[in-house]
Amino acid sequence: MSSRANPKVAVLMGGPSAEREVSLTSGRECAAALREAGYDVVEVDAGPDLSARLADLKPDVAFNALHGRWGEDGCVQGMLEWMGIPYTHSGVLASALAMDKQRSKDVYRACGLPVVESIICPKSEVSKRHVMAPPYVVKPNNEGSSVGVYLVNEAANSPPHLSEEMPEFVMVETFAPGRELTTTVMGDRALTVTDILTDGWYDYDAKYKEGGSHHVVPADVPQEIFDACLDYALRAHDALGCRGVSRTDFRWDEARGLEGLILLETNTQPGMTPTSLAPEQAGQLGISFSEFCAWMVEDASCNR
Repeated sequence: MSSRANPKVAVLMGGPSAEREVSLTSGRECAAALREAGYDVVEVDAGPDLSARLADLKPDVAFNALHGRWGEDGCVQGMLEWMGIPYTHSGVLASALAMDKQRSKDVYRACGLPVVESIICPKSEVSKRHVMAPPYVVKPNNEGSSVGVYLVNEAANSPPHLSEEMPEFVMVETFAPGRELTTTVMGDRALTVTDILTDGWYDYDAKYKEGGSHHVVPADVPQEIFDACLDYALRAHDALGCRGVSRTDFRWDEARGLEGLILLETNTQPGMTPTSLAPEQAGQLGISFSEFCAWMVEDASCNR
């Protein structure tokens, strides 16, 4: 951080990923909040000339509001490390690990965190036959925001017809039934638990469209489950080496009690839109959106 009275913050947003539009919304919201907090803010739509633009701008901090590939998989983090620009959220290794769903599951298992069975298979094979017994879920191994998720029901006679946009290799994982829960970690503190209610699958529209989902925060779940979510989210954050803010998602089959709580994935760049979960959880603890964004700027560094 600079000693200037009003540190210059470059808010990185947009980018070329499948989550570009959400990132633009997140970035604009964060930029407005940081201006309110007194920072000198520049909004930067991340393109191929990003390094040149940052070299010209000479920001004190890069606020990473990018989502999806290139922005949260270690790529932009590596560039910022090379340029010596302090940045928010997780570093190169943690970002790459968390974005790779299969490898992050390996880390969770090694730490005794509960996950479902999953395999990586060629897209062509998944489209030909059931590679595991239904019900199961098919998704890209390195995208977020429920981009390209296929739910294959137990009664499905045929395998899913995957779109051409799906990558050559995909993740196939056992479907975990139950309620959708999530917990945000801020530094070394797990904030609270949200119960996400939707009419169907918690897909891209449910996450980002107004009215797409209803959030119950704090979640009305048994104390044992609530405490386990906080514990698991913090352990996942630490095991992956995350920094700043992360959010870990769960499924909970209440008929099975604690054994029904399954960790799905950890998001190192949680959404920062008006309907997003992490700012909402911070708000429940009395942390305003402006304070939440400012905390991330003050936490920024290199060597993350």
